[in-house]
Amino acid sequence: MAQLFKFRIWGAQVANFRHGRAGAFTIIELIVVISIILVLAGLVLATSSYVHNKGARSRAEAEIAAFSAALENYKADNGVYPADTSVNARTVGDPTQYVTANQTFYVALTGDADRNRQTDSGKTSYMTFKDNQLSPATGTVSFIKDPFGNTYGYSTIFQTDSTKGYNPTFDLWSTGGLTINPPPTAPDTVTPQWIKNW
Repeated sequence: MAQLFKFRIWGAQVANFRHGRAGAFTIIELIVVISIILVLAGLVLATSSYVHNKGARSRAEAEIAAFSAALENYKADNGVYPADTSVNARTVGDPTQYVTANQTFYVALTGDADRNRQTDSGKTSYMTFKDNQLSPATGTVSFIKDPFGNTYGYSTIFQTDSTKGYNPTFDLWSTGGLTINPPPTAPDTVTPQWIKNW
């Protein structure tokens, strides 16, 4: 009987120890849980960034296709593509240097010489841009921006010099969020990541 009583007391002590222990965590357990949470958060952020970039690339591809169609309509009416030879796609990888060419492209497609977001009287609009495609979003248009916030590149330089540019028609591209400054010495290592019409 005494042994049974001792066993019951010992059992109660074990139960009390377990009950008190169940409400607390050790430092090691907390570190393990926090580490797991951090690893999972990193995976989610990495996936989110990948999905965002893939979506932006898809949108840029669709916009370049739409711009190309509008440029073909412009050529059908005017006999030539809007001319701009200020940018050589083979050597200029910095989107900030595309602004002048981009403005030529914008004015030709919209018929908006003042860049005030309204087609001028007597001019033809070949494309309408949404505010999120233009920079700034209101007021005088500085440039057409790609989904990465940079300027689209546009050039017809190949027409005047076949050693420059890529297409005898026009070059139209987005750097895909990449900025190359100073100009690349070997363009073929730079342009493969661009979203382009060549």
